[in-house]
Amino acid sequence: MMAEGSALQVHAVRFGPGQELFGCLQTFVEERRLRAPFIITCVGSVTKATLRLANATATNTNEVLHLSGCFEIVSLVGTLNRDAHVHISLSDSEGRTIGGHVLGDLEVFTTAEVVIGEAVDLQFSREMDQQTGFPELVVQTRSKMGRSA
Repeated sequence: MMAEGSALQVHAVRFGPGQELFGCLQTFVEERRLRAPFIITCVGSVTKATLRLANATATNTNEVLHLSGCFEIVSLVGTLNRDAHVHISLSDSEGRTIGGHVLGDLEVFTTAEVVIGEAVDLQFSREMDQQTGFPELVVQTRSKMGRSA
C-alpha cells in the first residue's frame, strides 16, 4: 500500500441536458491539465448509462448493463486520470438502485453538478496489475517526478 498526502484544489462544474457526462469530465480534466483528479461529489440525473457489473473479470469483461430511462445520480465516485476509474449508483422512478463501473454513455437528463478535487502534489497513473488483470492506480508525488508546470 502506498499513501501520500497533498494539498487540495477544488473545481465545480455543471453539465446540461444531452451532454455525455463521462466524456465531459475527461475533457474538463484534460483541458485543465489536472494530474491527480478525483470526484468529490455529484448530483444530477441521466437518461442513459453503460455500466460494467461487479462480476466482470479481466478475462470476462462482457458483464455490461445498458440502461435507458430517467435515473437520479445518487453517487458518482472515482479517479479521473487519463484511464479514469469511475463508479456510479443510479436510482429509478421507484427508488430502486443499480450501480457499477462506468463505461460511458452517461447522458445528462436535467443537470449534473460535479465537484472535482485535485491532489495538487500528486500524480495519478495506471499500470497493469498482474494479480487483478486490470490497470490499477499508481500514486506518485510530483516532487519525485520532477514537477513541470
